[in-house]
Amino acid sequence: MALAHGLAAQGWRLVIDGRDADALAEAAAGIPHDVTALAGDVTDPAHRAALVEAAHRIGGADLLVNNAGILGPSPQPALADYPLDALREVYEVNVVAPLALTQLALPGLRVHKGAIVNVTSDAAVEGYTGWGGYGSAKAAVEQASRVLAAEEPALRVWWVDPGDLRTRMHQQAFPGEDISDRPEPATVVPAFLRLLADRPPSGRIKLADLFTPADL
Repeated sequence: MALAHGLAAQGWRLVIDGRDADALAEAAAGIPHDVTALAGDVTDPAHRAALVEAAHRIGGADLLVNNAGILGPSPQPALADYPLDALREVYEVNVVAPLALTQLALPGLRVHKGAIVNVTSDAAVEGYTGWGGYGSAKAAVEQASRVLAAEEPALRVWWVDPGDLRTRMHQQAFPGEDISDRPEPATVVPAFLRLLADRPPSGRIKLADLFTPADL
């Protein structure tokens, strides 16, 4: 929710979602601007439709941020032992659902000449032991983003690597380990906002490359 707070502070009207209704309501209550919070699962077609309809009611989508994702089994297994049902779920949540939401949002985004941010990871491009499920799903997201950018030249499509952050998912990847050395998600929000302000061509973005000395 760090990005939602940063966008709201700049005057964006937001539609946000999450699977945990209580956590979502708590997060929305702390956002100092107009926000519509819809609890639900992005793999649910009805929930996706509700998100796009909510955006339409406030003027239509200028920006879609696809940040939905699951890690998969924890501790993460080697590909030789990866449960295939779990792998299907990882792909459904991390790849299929964001694409499905993008398909619904595209008509409005075309009208506004908007932008799509697909959150990715260095695991999409590096061969880390144990990251075969999540990493290959993110690699699929990146390739889908490249194709979408080619097919929708009037839009901006960015696949954005925020770096290693102190998130619940990152903790799941390292059960029982101390990850307090990772920065908080709020630390990369200025780089996200700079991306939106500068509006570079579609492509892969590492937020670390957008940091300025004032952000550090």
